[in-house]
Amino acid sequence: MRLAFWKKSDHTAGQVDFGRLPRHIAIILDGNGRWARRRGLPRTAGHKVGAETFRTIATYCRDIGIDYLTVYAFSTENWKRPQDEVDTIMTLLKRYLLEAIETMERDNVRLNFMGDLTVLSRELQELAAQCNAISARLTGCQCNICINYGGRAEIVHAARRFAEDCAAGIAKPEELTEEHFDGYLYSAGIPSPELLIRPGGEQRLSNFLLWQCAYTEFYSTEVLWPDFSKEDLHRAIAAYQGRDRRFGGVR
Repeated sequence: MRLAFWKKSDHTAGQVDFGRLPRHIAIILDGNGRWARRRGLPRTAGHKVGAETFRTIATYCRDIGIDYLTVYAFSTENWKRPQDEVDTIMTLLKRYLLEAIETMERDNVRLNFMGDLTVLSRELQELAAQCNAISARLTGCQCNICINYGGRAEIVHAARRFAEDCAAGIAKPEELTEEHFDGYLYSAGIPSPELLIRPGGEQRLSNFLLWQCAYTEFYSTEVLWPDFSKEDLHRAIAAYQGRDRRFGGVR
């Protein structure tokens, strides 16, 4: 799916009204490989710098009062990448989860995982489960990490769960509504993102949050993810705050 993204000049950061921040921001972490290639480095180097950028931006979103941050870290299609690149991403994920287990309660940050985690190593699954257990007793900003995630796969997974409930007599097909279907998604209980940011200049969803982004505002920037800064986040939020969000209606 290709979309016409509205772009704000990257020369000025724009003025952000911190009293009207979006409640939920989603980000496609794009451009790690290109960042490394332009510097004559292996693609894995881009992922390592991108991981640090994620820490910085996630912490800043918490600090300014964003309730939910959802990041596209690894898609169902990313398994096609070279094995050393996949291994690096999984190693970085392990390192992040180990750090999170030590700091989540101190920082009051919740972690939630969206996607089919059953294909991950047993160690990563256990670390994710530990993070979930800690998150259950916290109340702060929630970071949703999409791992082995695909928007179409999520919808199919939800449809199968609903079909199983119908077969068990728990649900009835004629009673299904959009709101009811939301409860079968990985994102059940999480409001849809108001703003989706795509660094790296691409202008497509890439199978990310297809259901949830029905009325999400899109922002694309040429800045590659490892170079994405707080100022770039400000530009995206300022662009969002300048939109006229009508949700299909007329004002």
